[in-house]
Amino acid sequence: MFRLTREVRLSVGSPTAAAKPLNGHAGYPPTDGFGQFLSVQVTIAGEPEPQSGYVINIQRIDQVIRRDGLALLEQRLPPAETASALFARLREIWPNLDRVRLGLSPYTCFSVHATEHPMVRFSHRFEFSAAHRLHNPALDAAANEALFGKCNNPNGHGHNYELEVTLRGEFPIGRLEEIVSQTVIRRLDHKFLNLDVPEFAELNPTVENIAQTIFRLLKPELASLAAVTVWETPKTLCEYSQ
Repeated sequence: MFRLTREVRLSVGSPTAAAKPLNGHAGYPPTDGFGQFLSVQVTIAGEPEPQSGYVINIQRIDQVIRRDGLALLEQRLPPAETASALFARLREIWPNLDRVRLGLSPYTCFSVHATEHPMVRFSHRFEFSAAHRLHNPALDAAANEALFGKCNNPNGHGHNYELEVTLRGEFPIGRLEEIVSQTVIRRLDHKFLNLDVPEFAELNPTVENIAQTIFRLLKPELASLAAVTVWETPKTLCEYSQ
């Protein structure tokens, strides 16, 4: 099964119009300081068409979002309601629609998955900085160096981590930030994970184990927790869910 995702960037409520729609970072119409910047990610599942090799022509996605999507976004409905309505409208056009993700900013989004509609997921991003050392005490020095390379440096190394917490349903963003700050950020930020965080005293702090540990820390506080995603670098991330 193929899943093709196209992101369309929009500026809602902007009085400025461009001669030709572009899908640049400023959106279309372009952001001029007066409009609200939004992004819409559309994922279509299916097999490529034999003639074109496309699952779907992305120009078609752009056209539909700028026609139907923009009109819906300009109604200024609550974000979760907007995401759900947008999914329902697009599935009328594309029965093989897999998911829709409405980005309010680079840090906050609402998403709807075909297997869960009409339920809406809410995701919010955080960041923390921490050091760690990848090491297996059951292996000798040569084996550790061969397995983990420079990440086995005895004095450790650091990362600026990004964390995305995804919930099923809406949740007050202020309360979410409070819970994540108290439960995760204070525990991990500016710490040497192997030495300062009890959860990693005997657990190798790989990005996989960090994501799972954060999920387990948050689950008692957030019954609607759906997934945790941790970016170790912009190129390396791990999502954990149950």
